[in-house]
Amino acid sequence: MFDFRLKVFNTVARRLSFTKAAEELLISQPAVTKHIKELENQFNLALFDRRGNKVLLSPAGEVLLKHTEGIQEIYRQIEFDLNQLNHTFKGVLHVGSSTSITQYILPPLLARFHKMHQEVKVELFSGNSEQIEQALLNKKIEVGVIEGKSKRREIHYTPFLKDEIVLVCSSKNSLAKKEEIKPEELKRIPLLLREPGSGTLEVTADALKQKGISLADLKVEMQLGSTEAIKSYLQHSDCMTFLSLHAILKELENGSLKIIEIKRLPIHRNFYFITPQGPQGGLPALLIQFLSRNHSL
Repeated sequence: MFDFRLKVFNTVARRLSFTKAAEELLISQPAVTKHIKELENQFNLALFDRRGNKVLLSPAGEVLLKHTEGIQEIYRQIEFDLNQLNHTFKGVLHVGSSTSITQYILPPLLARFHKMHQEVKVELFSGNSEQIEQALLNKKIEVGVIEGKSKRREIHYTPFLKDEIVLVCSSKNSLAKKEEIKPEELKRIPLLLREPGSGTLEVTADALKQKGISLADLKVEMQLGSTEAIKSYLQHSDCMTFLSLHAILKELENGSLKIIEIKRLPIHRNFYFITPQGPQGGLPALLIQFLSRNHSL
């Protein structure tokens, strides 16, 4: 329904690459170039600045991108509203989620969602919480699921699922014999932490701050950008780490990891759906409603 030339422009503008746009749209690169030239001739303005191998939006391109994003959203809402009258749901839904949520929570839920709404195509983008928020603000996704809540004014946060962050180590770690440690002992224990921008790191830092402990006080051996990498590292070191309880259920069951309690320092948080501020509807609302009702099944 969306004018195809505008769709081509929007794709090139998002990817800043004629080649990647062609791959995403399943057309040839000369066809992409042809559609862009037709638009530029129509408006008598250059939409992109081509600098060697780089493609940048021109001022006219910035203006057109803003309008094409608005038009796309209107078409998505029209399609959703009309399909509802026919009791069907169709379209593409761009979703972003934090790495841990992508790995341990969403896949089985999305599989059930697909069985119920087979005409809805979900494209899932994964990153840390900060990256997912930025993707929403940049209109690369329509809905996100993140760890923690940074309270950006442009974003609406809806609680999704409760989580607990726990201190864990390998069951082979000499400290695994302990059942509990005091918060100040964390300063002497080698730790692995998630990377800056991680929701897990942000929530952990806030909890430690309540006990007068900053990240600078900790003995950080390394920061890694993947929960799976951290779990693998633990098996070959005497480090401990803070991880989501949802991420270590299998390891707790098979005994390869152990939780060490921190005296009077529970770390609880919510996972949140994030959407732009304003009225919510269409496929994002459909997905949020489904996940909210089915996550405990």
